[in-house]
Amino acid sequence: MLLKRLEPLLSRKRVAIVEACVIGLVSGLAAVLLKQGVELLTFWRTSSTLPLWLALPTIGLVGGCLSGWLVERLAPEASGSGIPQVKAALGFAKIPLNLRVALVKLVSTLLALGSGLSLGRQGPTVQIGAGLAAQLSRWVPTSPEYRRQLISAGAAAGLAAGFNAPIAGVLFVVEELLQDFSDLTLGSAILASFIGAVVSRLLGGQGLNLTMDARQISLSMHDLPFLIILGLMAGLLGSLFRRGIFGSLAFFRQFKGLGLPGRIGLAGLITGLVGVFVPVASIDNTGLQEFLVTGSAGWQMIAIAFVAKFLLTLLAYGSGAPGGIFAPSLVLGAALGCLVSFFAQGVYTGFGAWPPPADLATTTTYALTGMGAFFSAVTGVPITAIVIVFEMTANFNLVLPLMIGSGVAYLIADRANDGSIYNRLLALQGIHLEPVPQANNPWGHLKAADLMQRRVETLSSQMSLPEVVQAFSRSHHRGFPVLEDGRLVGIVTQSDLSDSTTQGLDDDAALANIMTPHPVTVAPDAPLPRVLHLLNRLKLSRLPVTQGNKLVGIITRADIIRAECDQVSGDQLKLGPQAEPSYVVFQQQAPATGQGRLLLPLADPRTAPDLIKIAAAIAHGLHYELECIHVVPVPRSVAPAEAKVDLQGVEPLRQLALSYAENSGLSVHFQVRAAHEIGRTLLEVIKERHIDLVLMGWHHPSLTPGRVISGVVDTLIRQAPCQVVVVRPGRNLTFNHWLIPTAGGPNAQSAQALLPGLLTLGHSPEVQLCTICHPEKGECLTLQHLSEMADGLKETLRRPVYTQVLTHPSVSEAIVDMANLCHSDAILLGASRENLLSQVIKGNVPLEIAQNTQITVILLRQVEG
Repeated sequence: MLLKRLEPLLSRKRVAIVEACVIGLVSGLAAVLLKQGVELLTFWRTSSTLPLWLALPTIGLVGGCLSGWLVERLAPEASGSGIPQVKAALGFAKIPLNLRVALVKLVSTLLALGSGLSLGRQGPTVQIGAGLAAQLSRWVPTSPEYRRQLISAGAAAGLAAGFNAPIAGVLFVVEELLQDFSDLTLGSAILASFIGAVVSRLLGGQGLNLTMDARQISLSMHDLPFLIILGLMAGLLGSLFRRGIFGSLAFFRQFKGLGLPGRIGLAGLITGLVGVFVPVASIDNTGLQEFLVTGSAGWQMIAIAFVAKFLLTLLAYGSGAPGGIFAPSLVLGAALGCLVSFFAQGVYTGFGAWPPPADLATTTTYALTGMGAFFSAVTGVPITAIVIVFEMTANFNLVLPLMIGSGVAYLIADRANDGSIYNRLLALQGIHLEPVPQANNPWGHLKAADLMQRRVETLSSQMSLPEVVQAFSRSHHRGFPVLEDGRLVGIVTQSDLSDSTTQGLDDDAALANIMTPHPVTVAPDAPLPRVLHLLNRLKLSRLPVTQGNKLVGIITRADIIRAECDQVSGDQLKLGPQAEPSYVVFQQQAPATGQGRLLLPLADPRTAPDLIKIAAAIAHGLHYELECIHVVPVPRSVAPAEAKVDLQGVEPLRQLALSYAENSGLSVHFQVRAAHEIGRTLLEVIKERHIDLVLMGWHHPSLTPGRVISGVVDTLIRQAPCQVVVVRPGRNLTFNHWLIPTAGGPNAQSAQALLPGLLTLGHSPEVQLCTICHPEKGECLTLQHLSEMADGLKETLRRPVYTQVLTHPSVSEAIVDMANLCHSDAILLGASRENLLSQVIKGNVPLEIAQNTQITVILLRQVEG
């Protein structure tokens, strides 16, 4: 009640401001902790009392192994830079992003960088900030779209805190990660970035930022050709660096036996050994950048530093170590800029005809331009590259050379590279994002009107409390909108009614005394993320949909859950009025004499005899009762209880069920229900009637992408809490020769439990037991194990059971070939729900068998433990 009354104060933008401040503060503190921790470990590593030839390799090996062990055991998602994982989460891919990932990323990056690996901490701070924001969105429940905006704000704050560059943090999120220019996204990201950068600057010092004298930055017409050359070289070498990343990843994949700790430890060991012989390689990113930008080193030392940094960064990233490529890219760019600066000076002095121009740009200008150019070529975000270097120097004189170098580098790299580096890294993990992130969001374009119920039960504000109690007792709803003169004036729930009894209100009291006045409402065009946000934020179960004061519908959590179930089951989202519970039109029950119940949906009188024949045989073998049901579908605009049902048309099905009851001695029940959804109705019956097994007919195999068999059958396969048997009747319903493929698991054993009843359908039936071996994998039942299974079946069935082991690369083709060879009449298959659903990607074995043979196929989906 309090949250409902505070709704005006809990507007979306006000809450966003508070959350953005929290995200920025926490992300800034995490970035400062990481920065100072790396600096302390680096100082300890380089000032150790041990000789450098022993200290550097040993610390690199031990620190790398510890870092890899943490990632491998606690959060495999924390390997690498972390930016691809954040982009995947923002693209609605199912990838973990939470407090666990953030903490493991923080500690493992601290160990990896502190042990000397040539990587940066800015990429990890992006994942850390995003992970902290994602955890906040779980502690304070919100809509999926709003959660995405919080994660983007966390990523922006992480980058801003890592570089002390708040504008660059926002631009990187917009340019690469989110590609969303909505006011809420930008507002949250800007505020979080600003606070993160302020916290980092106040507590962590300048970091990579440089204090430059304006006189150190100069530019003249003589520099333009060399800046273009710098951009060209940065584009080419940046593209080579990107290719090297993927080459290094492919190289380390050959050493899977080492595990992640072994691979990172190996990279740390090699880095330490190189640092012994090339001291410049052991300098951290901040120190090396300062060393290069000042222009105090000779070109030979700078060239060595560039090559060493280039190769060691590829080595570290390919090993899977937690760390980014932002800072190494800036350092490589600075070295490249210095080399081009020396080249420019050498060009003029080499001819000897004139001295170098007095206004030729300094080495510092070239180094800073190279930083932006190389960063742009590697990451593919030129605007972010320009702004990062500009914010690091706060010198407007640098903007023009940065635009020249970064623009040229980006154009060259864009021609040489194949899309975003982060998309390619995700593709290696099997994650493929759509070009527009919204395309991956099935809820992004839905409105309240798409899912609301237009038929709304309402109460009058003048009703007495006893009348309200009667209304609740007659309805399955737990809340009603309250109208007065046709206008929405309140809402009443069961909790309101319970509170009224404790308050001791008189029975003559009107509903207006207990209802919640001025309820929270949404307009029909309100986006679904807004609806979810209100439901979760205010702990509501329903929201009236209004146009002005007129009630036009209501949307509940159940409506959204049903739409999500439709999406998960492969169906299109069902728009418009939502399904109501089914209505029992006719019901005839027999004595409850069985040990369980088998549910048989009957629809077509032409196919019903075949199905009931098989169902009766199974029920007889299992000592089950037979529950037959006919579901009459009605439009969603009509309530099931108000639908007109022609029971005369259903009479042939009822007579068929009764005839099997008389002939087989089974206890047969029969009912007719009117319903909006057949699949949901069958799930209702399964729960109400305590069904143990469902038998469904499968007459027309579907080729619809995303479906296993068909809509209703798939719903039961995914959601039914009992065994499901799916029958595809063959052309000739004879059951003398049975083929049972098996791998020896519990699913095959459950399928064989149906055999005693099924074998009564044939005359002197025979059973062929077979197993399929893959020619390369070689994993299958041996002939001995198959014979032992056959002996057990012979004792149970008292029938001949033959065995066969086949070698074939395709399970479905082998089964079809075996069925043709043995002249089989029916194939009995067993499958778990997960195995069956995974066949959609790897080839649907039951569907392939049904499409390539004309005999009966019976599939049993086992109960999931």
